[in-house]
Amino acid sequence: MMISLTQGSSLPALALSQPQGAAGPASAGAGASGDFASLLGRLAADTAGALQAGEAAALAGVQGSLPLQTVVGQVMAAERTLQATLAVRDKAVSAYLEISRMQI
Repeated sequence: MMISLTQGSSLPALALSQPQGAAGPASAGAGASGDFASLLGRLAADTAGALQAGEAAALAGVQGSLPLQTVVGQVMAAERTLQATLAVRDKAVSAYLEISRMQI
């Protein structure tokens, strides 16, 4: 699974892909925990980068070196990225709690 931020949109683009060397469902689970953890790590890093870009644009706007429309666009893109990341976090926590309540 790959997550990336495109230039035109601040929302993460999710694409499903088969891990290299995986022949089927039995071998796909072998590296799944590392892949999911790296996916969440990349999501957090992309979100932090988008927030930093939004803050930098806001500072440049205050200094007058960036047009207001560009500042608003970048700050809103950072806000959308943060909202999407929080939604993913909430779903992951909800899924974890649901699994922890299951009877064995």
